[in-house]
Amino acid sequence: MSLAEQFPGKYAKKGEKKMNWEEFFEQEQQQAYFHDLMAFVEGEYAEKTVYPPREQLFSCFRECPFASVRAVILGQDPYIHAHQAHGLCFSVNRGEKIPPSLKNIYKELHDDLGLPVPAHGSLLDWAHQGVLMMNAVMSVEAGKSGRHRKKGWETFTDHAIRFVSDHARPSVFLLWGNWAKEKAALVDDRRHRIIMSAHPSPLSAYHGFFGSRPFSRTNAFLRELGREEIDWRVRE
Repeated sequence: MSLAEQFPGKYAKKGEKKMNWEEFFEQEQQQAYFHDLMAFVEGEYAEKTVYPPREQLFSCFRECPFASVRAVILGQDPYIHAHQAHGLCFSVNRGEKIPPSLKNIYKELHDDLGLPVPAHGSLLDWAHQGVLMMNAVMSVEAGKSGRHRKKGWETFTDHAIRFVSDHARPSVFLLWGNWAKEKAALVDDRRHRIIMSAHPSPLSAYHGFFGSRPFSRTNAFLRELGREEIDWRVRE
């Protein structure tokens, strides 16, 4: 299966113009940068060990149909070690050790909503409820953080943020850390809500992430926007 064949199918909003992930991928395929990016990524998968696995490269879109998007969480790079990355930022496969940033996310989840700290690191439950969890750079060479930066992914994911901003129903964007905060300019804050704080990494979590209450604030914004709240529980 080629990377192009992994592109998610159509998810239309009832009674509205049919904007969906397929529309997004179709518009990107018409641009030269995207052809160069896909050629680079195909070559890397053919010659090296790359994460996430090839069939999970676009999981963040496939697991979160466009019509269901209610919140967006942005990450930077996939995890660089075997069996961790599966295409959703901050999330790891079940059975893998929970990374430090995700531990801090879980701590804030517990402090904010009183939910039990999950025993595994898979955030698929969130994706299936409409939380788009996208890394700015969506692939990485094993053991070499940042190796796939400045190859075109940043353009692709900026375009994805704009596509959600322009076409999704009103949603909440959670921007954690200085890099993510810079993406606020891509979001139409007249239609959507933005929550910004420090990054959940151990280096910065105590400087504004802990105590920021992103989960309860997201649900409060969703109620304000006339949308269903997210059940932030991570089931065993």
